[in-house]
Amino acid sequence: MARTPAAEVDAGGRAVRVSSPDRIIYEPTATTAAVTKVMVAEYFAAVGDGLMRALRERPTALERWPGGVREGMKLATGPADRNADAFYQKRVPKGAPDYLETATITFPSGRTADEICPTEIAVPVWCAHMGTLTFHPWPVRRSDVDRPDELRIDLDPQPGTTFADAVRVAGLARELFEEMGMTPFVKTSGNRGVHVFVRIEPRWEFADVRHAAIAFGRALAERDDQVTVNWWKEERGERIFVDFNQNLRDRTIASAYSLRPLPGAPVSTPLTWAELAEVDDPAAYNLFTVPDLVADRGDAWEGIDEAAYSLEPLLELWEQHPVELNFPPDHPKMPGEPPRVQPSKKVAEHWDPAGNRVE
Repeated sequence: MARTPAAEVDAGGRAVRVSSPDRIIYEPTATTAAVTKVMVAEYFAAVGDGLMRALRERPTALERWPGGVREGMKLATGPADRNADAFYQKRVPKGAPDYLETATITFPSGRTADEICPTEIAVPVWCAHMGTLTFHPWPVRRSDVDRPDELRIDLDPQPGTTFADAVRVAGLARELFEEMGMTPFVKTSGNRGVHVFVRIEPRWEFADVRHAAIAFGRALAERDDQVTVNWWKEERGERIFVDFNQNLRDRTIASAYSLRPLPGAPVSTPLTWAELAEVDDPAAYNLFTVPDLVADRGDAWEGIDEAAYSLEPLLELWEQHPVELNFPPDHPKMPGEPPRVQPSKKVAEHWDPAGNRVE
């Protein structure tokens, strides 16, 4: 059987080749048609201004689903997942076009890598050719990869809570930021959560930004008992978890306008605060509907780069209660970190006051 000829997609005036254009990436659902590979590329081109506002000059990892999204498929999250169907690409893939630029970043382990650094919309469109659905940009610019320019608040609904709960908490987050003189921007996660972003001055290191996120989460929890910063799932309860560790080095959040690997091709969609308050079903924002939304009213995050704010108000909050919280299990052990063991399994005499294991 003859192969379907490659297609070309216009990406900012540059023709980008897309192989196997008719390959089904998302199967049809009761409310959405099937999505082909070329449709993914065309979608990225259609939301190019907003997508590039999220990615421009940022080191970016790719979440690649070369065979498409199917029920039961698995995303590799570590070396043990060698037979997974999808994977994260942290280094520039082979065969990259000459217009693709890079940025060198350093992982917590001390290793370095050259990651894709999008500078024009042709780059994300070419990434679609490589099977990319989701972009994971670092919260830094290429000019200074060690000092973030974004504070990212990931509101993650736990079992027993809903997207509506996350929306309500996002409203409280907005109030708290505005009281501190900061203008926050909001988007759906593309699933059940909500993401709130604030541009910050690139003066602080990752550790400071993480501490600011912890302080913000604690302040939010003081205002609402449905909010938690408890790292261990067994302690979160039916609450909205503020995932402060998303502000760590090499921890990323799906970018604005990224597709998510879920039925119906949902999009992590920037919204106005008024729009967010009216959302019943975040899946209604998908590959089919978001381009029309953007064409109608533009990018809801168009003004996000107009001001960058100081972290000092949040770091002052941190200093009022500078108690460290857990890091992810694959991160190097950090000073002052609590023991890396579930509270229900912790035996007090096995740990010293500094959180070190006593053999």
